[in-house]
Amino acid sequence: MSAGAVSGGGASGGDAHEIAELRARVAELEQRPPRVEHHRVRSSFAVVLVLLAALLTPLSAVSAWTSDLIGNTDRYVATMKPLASDPDIQNAVANRVTKAVMQHVDVQTLLESVAPADRPRLAKALGPLSGAITSGLTDFVHSVALKFVSSDAFATLWVELNRKAHAAVDKALTGSGGGAVKLTNDAVVIDLAPVIDKVKQSLVDQGLGVAAKIPEVHTNFTVMTSKSIGKAKKLYRLLELVGFWLPVLTLLLAAGGVLLAVRRRRALVTAALLVAAGAAVLGIALWIFRALYLDGLPADASQAAAGSVFDTLVRYLRTSVRMVITLGIVVALAAWLTGRGRAAKRVLAAWTGGIGAVRTATGFDLGAVGAWVHRVKKWLNWTVVVVAAVILLVWSYPTAAVTIWIAVLALLALAVVEFLDDDGTPHLTGSIDGPAAGPTAKSPA
Repeated sequence: MSAGAVSGGGASGGDAHEIAELRARVAELEQRPPRVEHHRVRSSFAVVLVLLAALLTPLSAVSAWTSDLIGNTDRYVATMKPLASDPDIQNAVANRVTKAVMQHVDVQTLLESVAPADRPRLAKALGPLSGAITSGLTDFVHSVALKFVSSDAFATLWVELNRKAHAAVDKALTGSGGGAVKLTNDAVVIDLAPVIDKVKQSLVDQGLGVAAKIPEVHTNFTVMTSKSIGKAKKLYRLLELVGFWLPVLTLLLAAGGVLLAVRRRRALVTAALLVAAGAAVLGIALWIFRALYLDGLPADASQAAAGSVFDTLVRYLRTSVRMVITLGIVVALAAWLTGRGRAAKRVLAAWTGGIGAVRTATGFDLGAVGAWVHRVKKWLNWTVVVVAAVILLVWSYPTAAVTIWIAVLALLALAVVEFLDDDGTPHLTGSIDGPAAGPTAKSPA
């Protein structure tokens, strides 16, 4: 009896000691300054950084596009080259050349000065054309001009004009430079004198010999016009200067916001979606600006040609917009799927379970390889992510399709790592249930 009492007393004393320690621990924790305020400050700064990154996303895309378009001759020529084969551009250039030529032609004097030897060829050329002689001659000049601008010779000349004139493009955006591309009345124009010379030679070759007497004609083909071009010079100059660094700053702000957040995975999802939303805003703005730009053109301007020029100039900017939207969605989805949410856990369980079932069904004995992959699996997964990010960064002008393919290949690489992850633990169904069932069944006998 006494021994039991002593033992019980000892146990009670131990419990009392543990209770005293717990109380002391609670009191110590209560005396510590609360960390709630610290978390609120961190979260506030994180929100500010992420919002700044989202707001700078459209400006970053525009600055990178501006810097690239002005600072890279090959890039500019590659951007403008497709316009040489655009039917709307060809028709607009032919109309402009025809108008310029006919303004310098006195039809009556021209016909009187035609040599007798040239009159049959001229009559043959103008014969099928209906209407008055002036109208017929205009149609003839237009047909010759249209034939030339539809040829490979015009495509070559177009590229040469744009390459030589590239140094002057910044005049439209910064107010400096000169050359074939000029800023005239808030419009970017190209001198078509070389094209007119080629058309005059074609006219001579087709029987209109006196076309050689037409003086050198200079006429401008408007690439882009806007009342705000002159006012936006300083802004474009600034965007050109910060073209490379502004996207880097935007990325650093987004990364800083994620690292500073208390719940980093949730912050990463939010930052990725907000950056994607910022890019989407730019895409909508381009669509709206295109409509406003075309509505503000002069009445005699070709809407179709202006639309083709606008779409060509902003083609790579639109590509960047689609790429950023796609990348933001991919990053947000990846961060969410690796989180602790109930739905994410179910998807992850289906992923690992499905790949594990395939590994079991194939009967591969991974041995030491599986054990090594199991030990370094986390590092292998991060290596796949880093390699995918590096490929995307070094890719020259990635598109949305390129981004999706990189994500798909990264997913396949992660699937291979998951497949090779085998720590050698035997499966319960084959190693325990089978051997244990035999003796248990035979024991009654």
